[in-house]
Formats: sequence, structure tokens, C-alpha cells
Amino acid sequence: MPHPLPSSTWPSAATAAQSALFSSLHLGALELCTRTWIPAMVPWRATEEGLVTPQVLDWYERFARGKPGAIVVEATGIRDVPSGPLLRIGHERFVPGLRELVEVVRRASEGETRLFLQIIDFLRIRRRVSAERFLGEFLGLREEHFAALRDLGRAVDDEASARSALLALSSEELARVLSPAEHRELTHGARETVNDLHLPHVAELPRVLPTLFASAARRARDAGFDGVELHYAHAYTMASFLSRRNERNDGYGGSARARVRLPLEVLAAVRAAVGSDFAVGARILSDEIIDGGSRLEEALFYARELAAQGLDFLSLSRGGKFEDATQPKVGEAAYPYTGTSGHECMPTVHVSPGTPFGRNLAHAAAIRAHLRSTGLSTPIVAAGGIGTFDLAESALASGACDVVGMARASLADPDWSAKVRAGAGAEVRRCKYTNYCEALDQRHKQVTCQLWDRAHDAPLAPGTRVARSVDSRRRLTAPPWERTSAEADPRG
Repeated sequence: MPHPLPSSTWPSAATAAQSALFSSLHLGALELCTRTWIPAMVPWRATEEGLVTPQVLDWYERFARGKPGAIVVEATGIRDVPSGPLLRIGHERFVPGLRELVEVVRRASEGETRLFLQIIDFLRIRRRVSAERFLGEFLGLREEHFAALRDLGRAVDDEASARSALLALSSEELARVLSPAEHRELTHGARETVNDLHLPHVAELPRVLPTLFASAARRARDAGFDGVELHYAHAYTMASFLSRRNERNDGYGGSARARVRLPLEVLAAVRAAVGSDFAVGARILSDEIIDGGSRLEEALFYARELAAQGLDFLSLSRGGKFEDATQPKVGEAAYPYTGTSGHECMPTVHVSPGTPFGRNLAHAAAIRAHLRSTGLSTPIVAAGGIGTFDLAESALASGACDVVGMARASLADPDWSAKVRAGAGAEVRRCKYTNYCEALDQRHKQVTCQLWDRAHDAPLAPGTRVARSVDSRRRLTAPPWERTSAEADPRG
């Protein structure tokens, strides 16, 4: 049975004004007007070249109209390489579009919302090919394959006979003949890892990534962002360095101290590039969830090391790994939010055991308490199934976090902050936590919410346009909030 949405008592405008959620907070030299935070979400609206489009501007303008304390712009690639319709910042040509994005958010939020750019690096991943193509064309044959086939009683003496024999093997036999990496490529598609030191571009990651991240952060500053969020979480390069599965023998893996070395070097390079008056934070995992992965114990250590080097905020998540992703169909790539770790990253109303609402707060509280016990005051951003004022306020009051992240709740209702702040919380369009949006993301479709994407006859906000999805079936932004006189902005 699905978990029912928790009931909530919504505050009056006067009560909201006195709440912790709508109080200010400093992130280093930067001040947030409120502690409401929209984490990074990838909406699949950029061009294939990684450029800002009108649909990208519409997406962030709609969130900004709700005047949250902060918005983190989607994971944005630091390399100037093709990566599909994801934003990029690996070259100066991306800066003008990103600058326009900043201006749109400033204007729509009347200067209240702080804007961060999440910057990311990722290793190559390829779509799964058929067994016929993998075994018949792509697998690099080694003497070990010939020996294993002969052990199975197959007569092989050349490449053609070996490939023919491989194609005739059962799944159990293939698992005996192929190496673990080869078997993973057969069943899930090719994917590079930070342990692939035989690949020159993977071996040199510690040398090149600090400069790439620093250059991206400098461009973000030039574009007018208030700060950057270093993406050290989930299934991507920097998180893989922090993983207990990182077994590199070049001084950047094998122990917790070695695994955090590159993230610290990247942070130092970024800080040197942008100065002390530009906010620099990081998103890390409090638990990888996967077998053999890093747990809370490592997260405590990493959080302390990063905070001690001067992070302005630390945003926490869990899971979202490739290692336990479900098997993709032939022609598709593995998606890191489909296995157990993915369900912990974005818990739905069907998750068990326990509740999906505020599921990550215990880990956030442990990390925050650990930092405070060592004299570090780095603000903690927590997220994961937080959609009511009561839960958000209790998370702040209990010391679990300093800032409350609401991704899916804000997608369901971009006016969440504005409505609650105005005493109109009962009008909040509440997320169902069924991950309709995440299913669109998995298929690389433009992300929307089922609560509003078919509202084709809804009115437009003044001066805005409503674009439709590629198939014209879904609107790409939520309808505007039509306030009554009783719901006037308490700030005038």
C-alpha cells in the first residue's frame, strides 16, 4: 500500500514571517532571504550543443516567480564535449546564454532568489548493444577467452570459431568466460569508471579536473551567478572518487584520505579562481547505499574535510548509483536511479521500510552534528520527500539541517514558497511522490509534472509564453498562481 501524503497545518502569513523556514541565512559572504531551496533538476531543455534555449529560460523563470531562497541550476557539464541536451559551461561561448538565465531569474524573483550553478563531470557511458553485436564484434578477444572456452569443451582455434562459440554459450557459461567488466558491458552497456587506469584520459583525471572545474566556476561568476555547487554526488566522476569502490593506486584511491584528495584539490582550485566572496558549495552522498560503497562513516569524514577547507554550504543526498541500476533494454543506457540506491535517492510513496517523507534527515542531522562538534558551522542543505511546512520547520528546529531542499515539491508547485509565505499554504499543489517526473527524465524527455502538464487552457502569467513538449501533448511550465486579495504578498 502506498504511504498517504502527510497532513500539514499551514501557517498564516504572520506565522510564516516568524518561522525558521522564512528566516535569512548566510552562506559565507552570501545571504539567503529564506531557507527554501530548489535543488538541481535536469529538465532536458537545452540544445544538443548545450546552449540555453527559451524553454530553459521559461523553466527557471517559473520557479523564480515563487521567490524561493535559492535555485540550483541543473547539472552543467564542465567539458566542451557533446553530451546531448544538457547545459554546458566548458567554453566562453556558453556564458552569454547563462548570463541571460541569471537575468531572467533576477527579474522574475525581484532580486530575492539566489542562483547557483551545479557543475559536473561525468565519464563515458554507452547504450547496451545486443549480445550478437557485443560478442560478435565489440569484445576484444584474449587468450583467457580461448582457454575458458576450451575448458568448456569448445573447439576453438581462431577468432571466428571463438566468436561463434561465445554466441552459443548459455548465460551461466558466459559469466564464467567473461571478466566481470566484460560481463557488465554485455548486460548493462559499456561504462567507464575511475578505476580504469589503463585508459589515459581516466588516469589523468586528477591532473585535469581541478583546472576544468575552476574554469567553469570562473565562467559562472562571469555570467552573474551567486555561486556554484560542485557535483560530488550520485553516479558521476567526483562521487566515484569518494566511493569506497575507488581502488586507484595512484594516491587518489584505496583509503578515505586518498579518496577525498581530488575533491579537496578541485575545491581549492575553484576557490582560487573565484575568490572568497563567491559562494562555493558541494553536493555529496551521506550513503551510497550500494554493496561495497561508502556509508555514513565516510560521509562524516568527507564532510569534515571539505568543510574545513572553506565550503560555504554542503548539500546532502543519498544513492543514485550505476552499480545497482536495473538492466537497460538493448539500445538504451543504464540509468542510475532505477535500483535500490536510486529509490533511496528519490523515495516514492511505495518505498519501504519506513516513510519516504524526510527519509534523509537522520543522516543530515548526524553530519551536521559532527561538523558542529568539530567547530565547523558550514550550513547543511537536506532534501528528500520534504513537502510540508510542518516537516520543513521541524527539520530546521531539530537541527537536522539549516536549509530545506524541495525538488519534486517545487516542480509540482513552483509557487510553494510564495503561497506558504502569503498564508495560502492550503492552495499548494502537493506532489504525489510517484516519480512521474523521474520516469520522463529516464527517457530523456522534457520533464514536467502530471499535476499540471495537461492544463492546456490555464491562463498565462503576464509577459510569459507557454511552450509545449516536442509531441505537443504537454505544457512545459506550470500555470500561474492567481492570487485573491486575501492572499496579497505580505511584503507588499
